[in-house]
Amino acid sequence: MKYDYDVIVAGGGVSGCAAALSAAREGKRVLLIEKTLLLGGLGTIGLINFFVPMCNGRGKNIVKGMCLEFVELSKKYGWMFVPDEWKNGEPDEATTVRNVCRYSPNMFALALTEAIIDAGVTLLYDSVVSAAETENGVIRRVRVTNKSGDEWYEAKMFIDATGDADLTKLSGAPFVDGDNFFTYIAYEATLESCEKAVKEKSIGHIYHWINGGKATLYGKFHPEGMKKYAGTTGEEVTEYVVKNQMELLDSLRSQDPASRDVAVLPTMPQFRTTRHIKGMYTLKTDDAYRHFDDSICLINDFDRRDYLYEIPLRCLIAETHKNLLAVGRAASAEGYAWDVLRVIPPAILTGQAAGVAACRAIDEGAAIQDVDISGLQKALEEKNVYIHMIKELMPEERL
Repeated sequence: MKYDYDVIVAGGGVSGCAAALSAAREGKRVLLIEKTLLLGGLGTIGLINFFVPMCNGRGKNIVKGMCLEFVELSKKYGWMFVPDEWKNGEPDEATTVRNVCRYSPNMFALALTEAIIDAGVTLLYDSVVSAAETENGVIRRVRVTNKSGDEWYEAKMFIDATGDADLTKLSGAPFVDGDNFFTYIAYEATLESCEKAVKEKSIGHIYHWINGGKATLYGKFHPEGMKKYAGTTGEEVTEYVVKNQMELLDSLRSQDPASRDVAVLPTMPQFRTTRHIKGMYTLKTDDAYRHFDDSICLINDFDRRDYLYEIPLRCLIAETHKNLLAVGRAASAEGYAWDVLRVIPPAILTGQAAGVAACRAIDEGAAIQDVDISGLQKALEEKNVYIHMIKELMPEERL
């Protein structure tokens, strides 16, 4: 063992950053381990630089807390696009226009790094958790592999924010595999988009999405006869990325090279759902409007207005492990509910909740399953997080 921390967070996407920040702000010694050289995960190096709707479709924000803080971070140093109705915050009158935000992925990544360092979090780049030692349901330490070789780190609590439940798997906790359609997004700049940026006086207009694979969330345009990808082996990840890159290249061959440039390519595979923890509870699509006594945040459906979900703490924890939480895409959900839970705004809230929950478990000397849920909920409410559904946020037919 080389280092000892209170909380170790594996994965520096938005959920991992939220977990690390919230734990550090509770006064704990936190280590954040990230395998790339930028924070933000799919929201930055994955080029999915878009806060999907954070409201109920009637002008009321649902996803608040640290998510709103991250929205401000995303536009602190870079360009951003927000609907006019939401530019000054929550509108005074009801609107069906959803509260979304598109931003500069690289500037958001730098802003996240600044926030992490300012909070006193220890950050390890170019590092992966490659093994875990578990004893009687307690993770004792994890092995980190990087340029220094293999080094062991101990902690009281561990948070899996890898997006692929890698720490969950390594620790022996139960997990469930997913599958993915053929999708790939890159950023292109063209002479026409540059002209528009000059005209609109906003650099963000230079970039627009182009595709390799074009499959939608629901599988439309997935190539006929092509398998779906679990994304949990080195061979599958490589095959998925190479096929997508060649698909993109084929679509560009006929274009005038002087008229455009592929400005940014994703530097991580853009899988939607790979592997998640098998939680004590698995969120389901028909859980919309269901009350959970152990809810740790309230989120909304990004596609359908009014559909609200309470997220129980049990979605973040396995029955078998006393000091492990899984957040973001690695939390426990199935079907469409997994899509609702995995996107950027809910991922931030599950990360924030996990960071606070881990600290409270440490302070209480309790297993994560036994943490004082009412105290946790109160602490999160004080941080501007909705915990349960309230009358003002619900459509009349659901009251």
